[in-house]
This record gives sequence, structure tokens and C-alpha cells, in this order.
Amino acid sequence: MGGWWGLKQNSNMRTGKVVLGTLAGLAIGATAGILFAPKKGSKTRKQIIDKGEDYVDELKSGFDKIFDSLTEKFKSTKKDAEGLVDKGKAKYDDAKKDVKNAAENFKHDSAVKKQHPGN
Repeated sequence: MGGWWGLKQNSNMRTGKVVLGTLAGLAIGATAGILFAPKKGSKTRKQIIDKGEDYVDELKSGFDKIFDSLTEKFKSTKKDAEGLVDKGKAKYDDAKKDVKNAAENFKHDSAVKKQHPGN
């Protein structure tokens, strides 16, 4: 059941990992830059807290985007699957009717042959 959906799923997972890795790298770099900057400790701590809050907001936004994308793809796939199920049910019903009609025709033809042997 991998199919094309599995490829899309893996692509979304890779994209999510790249986004998280990038944001983590930015956070580490910014924190290191702030720590090595020549400022008072209280200003540095406030700057780290502010940057940390900014990065948390960015991470939340990134997660929300990935979650929304996956949710939309799931809904779309579910809708497609429901359509396939409906088509399958319709084909099954048609085949069932065809078999029933063929059985009735066979019964009718057999009854006629019994009544009129030699035809």
C-alpha cells in the first residue's frame, strides 16, 4: 500500500525534517552569537529568551503547516478511497444482476428444452 501516497508521505517527512533541522541550526547559531557578543549578562539573557520565543513561534508555525498539509492529503486520499469503494460496490451490484439474469435465462431455457425436446 506504499504507492504514490507513500512517496508523498516520505517527501513530506523529509521536508519536515529539513525545516526542523534548519530552524534548530538557526536557533543554535543565534544563541551562540548572542552568548559571544560583548553585552551585559541581563541583556544577553533577555535577548536569548526573546530569540527563543521567536524560534518557538517559528517551530509551531512550521509544525502547523506540515500538519495542515498532511491533514489535507489524508482527507483527499480518504475521499478518493471512498469514491473507489462506491465504484466497486456499483460494479459488484451490476455483476450480481448479470449473474442473476444469466441464471434465470438458463433456468428458462432449460425448462423450454424439457417441454420441447428436440429443439
